[in-house]
Amino acid sequence: MDISKIRKDFPILTRKMSDKPLVYLDNGATTLKPQPVIDAVVNYYTYLGANAHRGDYEMSAQVDAAFEGARVRTQKFLNAKHKEEIVFTSGSSEGLNLVAMMVTEQLLHEGDIILSDESEHASSILPWMQAGKKKGTKIDYIPLDEEGKITVENFKRVLTDQVKVVAMAMVSNVLGFVAPVKEIAKICHERGILLVIDGAQSTPHLNIDVQDLDCDFYAFSAHKMCGPTGVGALYGKKWLDQLEPIFYGGESNARFDKSCSLTLRETPLKFESGTQPIEGVIGMAAAMDYLDAIGKENIHAHEVELKEYFLKKAEALGNIVVYNENAKSGIVTFNVKDKDQMIFAQDVASYLNTFGIAVRSGQHCAKLLPEVI
Repeated sequence: MDISKIRKDFPILTRKMSDKPLVYLDNGATTLKPQPVIDAVVNYYTYLGANAHRGDYEMSAQVDAAFEGARVRTQKFLNAKHKEEIVFTSGSSEGLNLVAMMVTEQLLHEGDIILSDESEHASSILPWMQAGKKKGTKIDYIPLDEEGKITVENFKRVLTDQVKVVAMAMVSNVLGFVAPVKEIAKICHERGILLVIDGAQSTPHLNIDVQDLDCDFYAFSAHKMCGPTGVGALYGKKWLDQLEPIFYGGESNARFDKSCSLTLRETPLKFESGTQPIEGVIGMAAAMDYLDAIGKENIHAHEVELKEYFLKKAEALGNIVVYNENAKSGIVTFNVKDKDQMIFAQDVASYLNTFGIAVRSGQHCAKLLPEVI
């Protein structure tokens, strides 16, 4: 893998920050965009420009082909069985919210339990909390081990007959640990439990096969994998056909009349009400092409190499506290000490900024995690 060549694909890396060459290490929040993705978005606005699924003219048909081609590309990227299992969304947060609201309202009952964990991003757990207030469902938590990992053993410990949904990230956005999703899916389906996966941090870095994982829902964002902001996808297995959408409008319906009779379109279009982020969908497909051309195995190996380099240097300094050195991902979570006292994380980030280094500080939207680590 030619790192120098890859760096040249990202025009933003030519800029400076704090009058220093940019060192961008905030990819867990959002990634920078390579030229092929930028070109795909600009090409839509320059040469296509029409809406999807609406026009009876050549340019609109070309947009339809690009838009639905991106759906097939996403199907292949996740190894979904059917392209109809792919719903375009504004990103992981919308996808996870849609599932939580639809499943809670249409499939769950008072007293049912959603099982999650305290390392979850707000978008993975908060929708279930809020949706359950009206229905009377409850949240319970899988205990994390001493490192902050989810284990199959701890998962089994909290399983009861009341558990109907398990909602978790495949890769923690804070600690970077990979959850044993496939093993948990097997247990879930033996007990008739739905498994909902937040794939925001796993999709850019790991080869994802939703058929092999056997999860029921899987959501991810394009902007975390070198794609545009404001777009993502939700994979749903057989359940999508059984669920009613929560948004209604143009293109999600086949017909309706004054008597309030409504006929919805087939899955997935019934979930894609209104004009979609067409340029984002096309750009997301270009990002998939870009990542696959490099190879996720190569990307992951390089990330692990960089992490090992950081850990070696951090150990030599002696004042860096690392919380996830055993996580098999590129995420490094750390604090800096000064005379045995932790330096405020935002102060560390601000200091690094003066050297042109961009990092994330704070709770990373996982506001339950500080209570357990």
